Amino acid sequence: MGPSVIDDYVGELGGRLRGLKNAKLDLLAETRDSLTDAVEAYLRKGVDEAEAHRRAVAEFGPVDEIAVEYQEELAVSYGARTLQTMAIVLPLMHMLWELNRWLFIGSWSDFRGPVPHWYILIAKANDMTGGVAAGVAIAALIAGRYLSRGRTRAITMARLAGGIAMLSVVVVILGNIAIAAATVQIGAQIDLGRLALSPPMFVVTAGSWVALGMLGVLARRCLSCATIVS
Repeated sequence: MGPSVIDDYVGELGGRLRGLKNAKLDLLAETRDSLTDAVEAYLRKGVDEAEAHRRAVAEFGPVDEIAVEYQEELAVSYGARTLQTMAIVLPLMHMLWELNRWLFIGSWSDFRGPVPHWYILIAKANDMTGGVAAGVAIAALIAGRYLSRGRTRAITMARLAGGIAMLSVVVVILGNIAIAAATVQIGAQIDLGRLALSPPMFVVTAGSWVALGMLGVLARRCLSCATIVS
């Protein structure tokens, strides 16, 4: 029995948790330290080693219950990290795209033909999606800090963060698809080749799609961390 009891307990607990690696390792380290301290306390009272380990584990609590508590903490930290990442990455993506457009493409008035009014509306709406999504992420972070002082369950805030992150990514992706389809639609009216053949624009656009894919994965994992809690 002995030390293996603690190892088995920590191992089983770790196998049930999902979240940021460092946060998870910190929780497991705290658990092991607490169990070790409890064992030492029992040993000082004259309890034999095997029984001390058994009592320490029993006193700490069933793995099922502890896993739920820890998973809530991990879900909240993952949600906060996801929203923080979105609040930084989305505006940065837009700024890089606009900067490269002005440097290597120019304004729409420089193109070969007039740009339809409906296209400008779609372009402006697409420009707003990243900023709005980033603003919502920041608002959710602030609201989460406020709600955490009340009786709102941590897991509820974590699920909200995951849902907001996933919805924001979907909206931004749809905005990008819409502007891409609209650009192809008016390709005969403007010098589409300047946009398609500009290496800097191609790199920035490709990078934006990669970043959106990574944000989508992050949002899905965030939601998964929050929904596995029973």
